[in-house]
Amino acid sequence: MAELEGLEFGKSDFVLLDEVTMEQFMENLKLRFEKGRIYTYIGEVVVSVNPYRQMDIYGKDTIDAYRGRELYENPPHLYAVSDAAYKAMKRRAKDTCIVISGESGAGKTEASKYIMQYIAAITNPSQRAEVESVKNVLLKSNCVLEAFGNAKTNRNDNSSRFGKYMDINFNFNGDPTGGHINNYLLEKSRVVQQQDGERNFHSFYQLLRGGSDEMLESFHLQNDAAAYIYTREGAAATTSNNDRSSHKAVMNALGVIGFSEEEISSIYQILASILLLGNIQFESDGENVQVLGQEAVKHISELTSTDPDSVTKSLLFRTVATGGGEVIEKGHSEQDACFGRDAFAKALYERLFGWIVSRINSIIEVKDYNPVLHGKNTVIGVLDIYGFEIFDNNSFEQFCINYCNEKLQQLFIELILQQEQGEYQREGITWQHIDYFNNQIIVDLVEQPHKGIISILDEACLSVGKVTDTVCLDSMDTKLSQHPHYTSRKLSPTDKTMDFQKHFRIRHYAGDVTYSVEGFLDKNKDLLFQDFKRLMYNSSNPVLKEMWPDGQLSITEVTKRPLTAATLFKNSIVALVDKLACKEPYYVRCIKPNEMKSPVLLDDARCQHQVAYLGLLENVMVRRAGFAYRQPYARFLQRYKMTCEYTWPNHLMGSDREAVEAIVTQHGFQDDVAYGHTKLFVRTPRSLFSLEQERAALIPILVLFLQKVWRGALARSRCRRMRAVYTIMGVYKRFKVKAHFWEVERRFAGVRTTADYGKSVDWPTPPAALSQFHNITVMLHRRWWARQIVKNIPPSDMLEVRAKVSALTALSGERKDWGVGRAWERDYLANVNRFNRSTDRSLVVTDKYIYKLEPKKQYKVLKKVPLDSFTGVSVTSGVDQMVALHTSSQDDVLLCLQRGELSPNQDRVGELVGSLVDHFTRVRKVPFPVKVCRSALQLHMRGKPKSVTVETRAGQTVADFKKSRDGFILLVPAN
Repeated sequence: MAELEGLEFGKSDFVLLDEVTMEQFMENLKLRFEKGRIYTYIGEVVVSVNPYRQMDIYGKDTIDAYRGRELYENPPHLYAVSDAAYKAMKRRAKDTCIVISGESGAGKTEASKYIMQYIAAITNPSQRAEVESVKNVLLKSNCVLEAFGNAKTNRNDNSSRFGKYMDINFNFNGDPTGGHINNYLLEKSRVVQQQDGERNFHSFYQLLRGGSDEMLESFHLQNDAAAYIYTREGAAATTSNNDRSSHKAVMNALGVIGFSEEEISSIYQILASILLLGNIQFESDGENVQVLGQEAVKHISELTSTDPDSVTKSLLFRTVATGGGEVIEKGHSEQDACFGRDAFAKALYERLFGWIVSRINSIIEVKDYNPVLHGKNTVIGVLDIYGFEIFDNNSFEQFCINYCNEKLQQLFIELILQQEQGEYQREGITWQHIDYFNNQIIVDLVEQPHKGIISILDEACLSVGKVTDTVCLDSMDTKLSQHPHYTSRKLSPTDKTMDFQKHFRIRHYAGDVTYSVEGFLDKNKDLLFQDFKRLMYNSSNPVLKEMWPDGQLSITEVTKRPLTAATLFKNSIVALVDKLACKEPYYVRCIKPNEMKSPVLLDDARCQHQVAYLGLLENVMVRRAGFAYRQPYARFLQRYKMTCEYTWPNHLMGSDREAVEAIVTQHGFQDDVAYGHTKLFVRTPRSLFSLEQERAALIPILVLFLQKVWRGALARSRCRRMRAVYTIMGVYKRFKVKAHFWEVERRFAGVRTTADYGKSVDWPTPPAALSQFHNITVMLHRRWWARQIVKNIPPSDMLEVRAKVSALTALSGERKDWGVGRAWERDYLANVNRFNRSTDRSLVVTDKYIYKLEPKKQYKVLKKVPLDSFTGVSVTSGVDQMVALHTSSQDDVLLCLQRGELSPNQDRVGELVGSLVDHFTRVRKVPFPVKVCRSALQLHMRGKPKSVTVETRAGQTVADFKKSRDGFILLVPAN
């Protein structure tokens, strides 16, 4: 918590001071400044002191520390108020604004940049490309606007010479979707004249010192600010800004924002035109005025894409319409020509700046937003506007700036002080009245219709005849002589700090300011001749043409005087205040510690003056006397009802107030709250923070509960749908099964009477559920079909059939030919071949033994081997008749079957294999392995494995294993 910050740093919230006095306030402010604590709270208001040095308190770690935290949970910081505004906007879907105020050099611009940096850092965690693009444009726009709207003054190296209010639009998810920038009262007089030690706008020096040689040459410029009258005064002024690097950053920012190369080029062409315009001089021969040096005019016409003669004519003549509608050209005097040149330069820059702002707005504004589709669009506004100014010579610009600060101070008084007291009174809360200065009287002095200073100025500008600033001052003295906050030397003859017919003084809330009336009327009028507007509108450069839409009117059409500068500014400030008043405000009050820009010096007198006119002491008194937090009962209940068992999920009490009292009582906060008519008031942030902590702990539990209920509802809904699906599927499956049965029955009806017993009938495709049943049915039909075929075979042929079936099982697909197409005789003793060098043998296979016979010795039994000792048979995959019989205890038997003399092409391997396999499977009831070898036959002879390769050459089967005494070898020719 912020109030627990170490005492060595003073009080982190001025509300915690022992006594609310200026002495204690300044003592605490000075202590914290010396200790490097530049931020201090007044409730929810942040008081910021410019440290005049870089501080390591704005990095990613600091951002993470303040992200999502309550305002008083961490030490005071800009990030805390930024997060509070963001949370209020996101939680309550309420528009908020952050108002940054203070005098020039107090650090307002830097504060606005840090606020924008924080908002950009905490949004769009999913890194959506379109949101990142919006954030980049919003951040980069600061760089561009500073270049074209800021300047070095004697008080500040980077002083904003315009007011800026930026609205940032957020979607329902809290991500930025766009924005809009309003600019107020650009100090355009700075373009043509600056005070000693000050500079023109940064953009001119950035172009001259940072532009490439090629760019400057194309713009007819040279790399020397002293060469141009408009920048000569500031050429030698030292500044902490690096113009070269700043120019590169601005060029990059323009590209990131979305400016085209043509638009960027046009921007700098206009800047170059203004610089060249300032160097144009005039001479008079008594009657006519001429331009000295036409080279500059040619360059200006080239850069502005206009006709050189038209440029010269606009500088030297003014086209006017007489009462009768006649158009005449009126030549300028040398003084009027210089005045017109400067007015044109100021207008060019003002229009350029306005166009840049409108171009940025066209890129970042939310387009085609539909609340129904995208949710509520909420806004955070950031106001960075010039602070109260008191110079040695205060002119029209300072008058407008100080009026703006009066309006903002009035808004602060109304929202923070007046509303605070008024709300306590309406709610019936005991309240100690706090006296405060209401500056409405000063606002009325400036803006009141018919009586205010702006009305008097406008009346003087509209008067016919020669009306001077002195005449205007006399009118003000007459009409405002009784006003307590206005005086002049005429009204106070003894006050020698003012001059007769020159000065008037306003007693502002921030102090007395003496204004010089010289130039008031000229600056208030729109004195730019219509000829310049038409010249720019007729430019072939589309950017310039877009900036001057009023130039399309002809001289006879221009009949109505435009609004004066003061009235335009008043209207924009009134609109700004109305816009801020409808938002929930958060304030950053900036204080300038000294005039020397020292990081260690705090000037008591200067700071006391700022504390006084900012109304900070009154703010502390109001906060101490009041309550830190207030909320309507319904909204308080809606947010914290889950923290009390009597109010969750819905209470049964008589009113929302009783339910809120139950919450407060359960948490023991009775002594820290007050009950109004419609709202609950909480005195200290600690109580609210405790509620927020408990709520944050309960939210995950409630979310899980809601997820459980919702998932249960979804599961039940899915279950009902699945049951319906399965019911439909069951009915459909039964239908498909029956349909399949009906189709099978139809197709196979009467197959008993067909020749092939239904073998040629196509089976219907079964449904997936009957795939296994279908396979079994097909198998049963095949067996039935086979039975129908087999039962017609004579018993004498059954042994042959069984042997062939066994051979088919063992050899089908493995051996090309296995003799299935011929009749198997089973007795081949009469067909023994007596040729070749190999030994002929006869082989007799019985149901118990295999006998080896000698044909030459009347078939004498040479050896008999029990049939049970054979473990398998190996044959080749070719057409040869080689067979290897494997035994379990004796040598394997390798033999070549004789094909027979009558039928030399008969294959008898299949017959032998079929007979053996049939015997072992049918009679012996044991399997008899058959191996078909695609290469060599493997034998086991005399305890050693042997490999026998078999091939057919010249019609004869040849083996590399010739003869063995104990083995059965029969090699015969293939005849």
